[in-house]
Amino acid sequence: MPPEEDIRCPSKGYSKMTFLKTAVSAGAIALLMVSSALVATTEPVSARMICNDSGDCWHTESNYKYPGRGYSRHNDDWYFHQTWNDKRHYREPHHDRGYYKSGVWIGF
Repeated sequence: MPPEEDIRCPSKGYSKMTFLKTAVSAGAIALLMVSSALVATTEPVSARMICNDSGDCWHTESNYKYPGRGYSRHNDDWYFHQTWNDKRHYREPHHDRGYYKSGVWIGF
């Protein structure tokens, strides 16, 4: 008959099962903290569609304050669910700062 194995952790005086549960719990808590930190530092997607009251719509990745009134902001995928016609025009995005007014790009 093999000798019985001591199931107590000799250095601390508690069982190996308790030690394993504690180690797994600590690892799970550490993983949760790391994943929470990654989520907290991730920036939300900032792409959006801007439309003015003249029917000009364009894509932007910046959040500018446009002069005057009549601007509406939409999620980026809003573009795909629209009918572009004589009343609503999709305009090509510009890489400089500005906005459309009656079909003309006006830079800041």
